Amino acid sequence: MKRLIVVIGAALWLLIMASQSTGEMKITPDGVTFPNASTQTMAAAPPWSQRLPVSERFKLVLDTGILMPQYPAVLDKETGLVWERDTNNTMGDWYDACDYCYNLALGGRKGWRLPTVEELSSLVDPSQSTPCLPAGHPFANVKVGTYWSSSTVADDPDSAWRVHFHLGLVNDRYKADGGYVRCVRGGHGHDGW
Repeated sequence: MKRLIVVIGAALWLLIMASQSTGEMKITPDGVTFPNASTQTMAAAPPWSQRLPVSERFKLVLDTGILMPQYPAVLDKETGLVWERDTNNTMGDWYDACDYCYNLALGGRKGWRLPTVEELSSLVDPSQSTPCLPAGHPFANVKVGTYWSSSTVADDPDSAWRVHFHLGLVNDRYKADGGYVRCVRGGHGHDGW
């Protein structure tokens, strides 16, 4: 009986709310506008076709400095991803790379992960070499070697894709081999394990 009363009450509330509405919900570039004139904004990822000059593309973020600014991360405005600014000096296998990112606390933030091969490749500027990052990039301690992605090779679960920042090549290697790590936050990602 109580369930019936709750259902009838909910139906009456919806009927009353619908009869009082004089407008429609509208979807605009600024968000969703409701009949009561309130607007719900939406965070949107930048379009992948967007191409920005380096001076506008990258922004240093997550200031951790007390007396002087220290920015441990870089926001890429072309992709909406936040990247670890400094490369860890230690090469490790793919499993260590995943573990390193999952446990990273940078700029007071957790939630870091190993990037997908597509995300990592988005940093490559094919017109550059040694490293093949955009000229004037803000990354520190860049290694001209291979960096692990979280992407496992489809027909070989013992291998993963890597991006080589000497010439911008993408290749696969056994997960037990060594590589560098640059962690990322945001984006879709996928489970590296």
